[in-house]
Amino acid sequence: MRAVLAIDQGTTGSTALVLDERLAVRGRGDADFAQHFPEPGHVEHEPDDIWRSVLDAVQQALAQAALPMEAIAALGITNQRETAVVWDRTTGTPVHRAIVWQDRRTTDVCARLAAAGHAESVRSRTGLPLDPYFSATKFAWLLDHGGLRARAERGELAGGTIDSFVLHRLTGGAVHATDATNACRTSLCDLATLQWSDELCALFRVPRALLPAIRPNVGTFGHTRGVPGLRDGIPITGMAGDQQAALFGQGCFAPGTAKCTYGTGAFLLRNTGRAPIPSRHGLVTTLAWDLPGERSYALEGSAFVAGACVQWLRDGLGIIDSSAAIEPLARSVPDSGGVMVVPAFTGLGAPHWRPEARGVITGLSRGTTKAHLARAVLEGIALQNVDILQAMERDAGEPLRELRVDGGAAANDLLVQFQADVLGVPIRRPKNLETTALGAAFLAGLGAGVWSSTADLATLWREQARFTPAMPPDQVATWRARWAAAVAKA
Repeated sequence: MRAVLAIDQGTTGSTALVLDERLAVRGRGDADFAQHFPEPGHVEHEPDDIWRSVLDAVQQALAQAALPMEAIAALGITNQRETAVVWDRTTGTPVHRAIVWQDRRTTDVCARLAAAGHAESVRSRTGLPLDPYFSATKFAWLLDHGGLRARAERGELAGGTIDSFVLHRLTGGAVHATDATNACRTSLCDLATLQWSDELCALFRVPRALLPAIRPNVGTFGHTRGVPGLRDGIPITGMAGDQQAALFGQGCFAPGTAKCTYGTGAFLLRNTGRAPIPSRHGLVTTLAWDLPGERSYALEGSAFVAGACVQWLRDGLGIIDSSAAIEPLARSVPDSGGVMVVPAFTGLGAPHWRPEARGVITGLSRGTTKAHLARAVLEGIALQNVDILQAMERDAGEPLRELRVDGGAAANDLLVQFQADVLGVPIRRPKNLETTALGAAFLAGLGAGVWSSTADLATLWREQARFTPAMPPDQVATWRARWAAAVAKA
């Protein structure tokens, strides 16, 4: 038997899965790490904490799988995108905490670049708006505020997104590379050529010497060396950013297919095929994947806060004891009692792109209870996806036929049914909700010959539940109008 080890390095923790050739999960591990908020709008991670969480998750998964080490045919990596980290090229020691994708500290930098007339040229080259969400301004901030720019220009420092950092550690420091999907989220990569752009590097003041080599999503990135709990020589044959990996893991291989991942944020991607579609409605045009002989692009809309809003109810307000407790609490009332929550805690993402926006709660009364607030949070998570889907349909020129969902909150039936109602499309939920890790496993397995093609992989996808829209159109219109009014106040 051949198995694949998939590492899913996420925003709040790391997951590792050991999957066999029929996609049965033979082992699983999870490990969280601390979030750091040094100032309002600043979000950071300790890179060494991330690495420890990866090791912990991998060791748990392997122990549970109880397979001979020789059975691990390949390793795949997927990761939180846009988060920027810089480390010493020789020692591997991080020079600063990683700046997380949610971080808004470079909002003023992006505003100045936009005021100078660079927004359209950046979008035309990269498919991305000028926003602190993306990595380029984070790299520049790290170099400027750590006194590191001269060292970076001399090639003494290595930088990248988290995939690059994890790959560097897994290979014992031998490899400094990234995959094309992560590169396309930095604002430094030309979307047409999938290469670093000298012009963009100059604009954002990021030395080319800092950046990793860009490689396709399938191929040999390197081999494990000196990793506790792993044998040396395991080929690392697949790598992708988390949302592209989820699209791949959901089997959305055909143009027009789409998925939504409910993680810390909510992320909708729609496969648009071989040609990128420039967005005119506030979305991101991005690479879906770059495989040998097969390149696909996607339209993407990201809501910065989804599951993080549930965490806020748990950790910030103490309304629930666990994330899973939100559904029974929300079901204890028939509706949200007129309460609406816009979860813009770190600004509004697509299609609004308002980094200055902040969360809003409307419709409070003396009769409002914690149950009403819990239900309104779930509704807000779903309603922000309506804006994204409508923009996606306008850009693609045709309606969406169905949506596949994954991520932790996709297990919440109340949320998913309301999502189907306000979107007006059927939703399919797979048996395996770990589609991000599954996508990394798919890519690695293709690279190692465990599976032969995407057609082979499509036969392995299994549906667990289907949710059909049941809300009358006039009621949907009312919800959308109330949402638009609340967003205007954010």
